Amino acid sequence: METLITLLVGVLVMVAVYLLLSRNFVRIILGTAILSHAIHLLILAMGGLKKGGAPLLTEEGSTYTDALPQALILTAIVISFAVTAFLLVLAYRIYRETGADNLDDVRSESDD
Repeated sequence: METLITLLVGVLVMVAVYLLLSRNFVRIILGTAILSHAIHLLILAMGGLKKGGAPLLTEEGSTYTDALPQALILTAIVISFAVTAFLLVLAYRIYRETGADNLDDVRSESDD
């Protein structure tokens, strides 16, 4: 299962890099969002997909699942959502000011 998730992470990183290299603001923002989701899956795969009980110390539970990767992923999801929201607002503001959503058009208007 870890191999399948690792391959999925590779495909997501490939798509994200393709989107990040484009000139359109919306594609760049989608690329950052997809890249953050790929990193979330990578953290989950590196933490190991183990089966076990809740991490409560009792006498009958011998194996338990480590909750640290899930906590890190939850924190990363919140941060990536905030960054995506900020980038969307920034792109909207640039579009309202310049009337363009292409980096080349914005760059040529700033040179004038």
